Amino acid sequence: MRVMKWSMIALAVSAGTSQFAMASAQDDSKGFVEDSTFSINTRALYFSRDFRNEPGGGYSTVNGKRKSRAEETGLGFNALYESGFTQGTIGVGVDVIGLMGLKLDSGKGRAGTGLFPTGSDGRSQDDYSKGGGAVKFRISNTVLKVGDQYTTAPVFASDDSRLLPELPQGISITSNEIKGLKLEGGHFTSSVAQAQTYHDSLGLTKTDFVGGVYAFTPEFTGSLYYAKTEDYFRKYYSNLNWTHALSDDQSFALDFNIYDTKSDGAGLQRAEKDGVTKLDNRAFSLQGAYTIGAHTFTLAAQKVTGDGDYGYGVDGGGTVFLANSIARSDFNAEGEKSYQARYDINMATFGIPGLSFMTRYVTGSGANTGTTSNGKEWERDIEAKYVIQSGPAKDLSLRLRQATYRSGDGVYYGSPSIDELRLIANYPLNIL
Repeated sequence: MRVMKWSMIALAVSAGTSQFAMASAQDDSKGFVEDSTFSINTRALYFSRDFRNEPGGGYSTVNGKRKSRAEETGLGFNALYESGFTQGTIGVGVDVIGLMGLKLDSGKGRAGTGLFPTGSDGRSQDDYSKGGGAVKFRISNTVLKVGDQYTTAPVFASDDSRLLPELPQGISITSNEIKGLKLEGGHFTSSVAQAQTYHDSLGLTKTDFVGGVYAFTPEFTGSLYYAKTEDYFRKYYSNLNWTHALSDDQSFALDFNIYDTKSDGAGLQRAEKDGVTKLDNRAFSLQGAYTIGAHTFTLAAQKVTGDGDYGYGVDGGGTVFLANSIARSDFNAEGEKSYQARYDINMATFGIPGLSFMTRYVTGSGANTGTTSNGKEWERDIEAKYVIQSGPAKDLSLRLRQATYRSGDGVYYGSPSIDELRLIANYPLNIL
């Protein structure tokens, strides 16, 4: 599940005026060692799900036995070494990724949060690790990578919503040769799931994608992508984003996303309707945000049309750039329409830099789940975050996220009522 944030949209817009430059990045290379970076991100995560009024299905069942709660705490380490590129016409470098997760608290009756691999006895492993590396080549402003790498394309995005991120394996190419235009493509043949250690744990056989982002003006960007995931589906994705400063402390932004998905090959992730097996739908969302001083007010609408839910996961758990894909639900069922109201406040305006709050409410209806043609669901999220601004713990972020989800029709994987709490501490350490 991907939680879209307006900060990401602003980053995409700023990229149109700063990231895509005509000058050759390879010409400015200082060398393999000289341009190297090494960082370790440490994440402590407490994750709790309370399955309220649970009839015994969905996530609340472990080894066929009902449970009312999943609750675990873990510590994750994400180490990333990125070398510079050798000098010359073709620069060569390497990236090395090391990931380790440690169980701090769990229990057989409380396992199942998705933080750790789970054994046949229903217990979470005490620790697990994974990693890999990639060789990279650069000509001018074009980079080719071969090996293990994180992905952020809207049609193939690795998820980082638990203790450790997904880690895909394949080939990618990114080109920034033309000012204002970013082009990218990829060929990936496997991916390591967040709480697993073996390469094919997502069930991916092959995904190929191509696409790009273009900044028409400093305020207006658009993107278009195509992807084909073998035996699952093909996807088209498009986005339009516009931001406009109304004054020194006021701005307005619009963001539109649409996916067109259709079964391909065996169609393993599909819909069964009127005796015909197929997946053929469009999922789109439109959101607008008005910022005045410390306050941001956001409204969003989302709709799924056609046959089947909007399907993703095998092509990356982050491959859902839709406005109402939030903490617990994606509001992406067949025929579902949903609406969101959100409020953010940045306390830096009031003399407390680094402190922010967010709350939102999303309601969905019209979901065709097989048992009902008008499934309804709603979710309320509350978040508080503080980032330390200076001193020895500079950049340490502390976040509290609470989500309340309800559905009388069990729209979300058959779990009608969930109260979820996450306490997250992230500490990025830049060694080089």
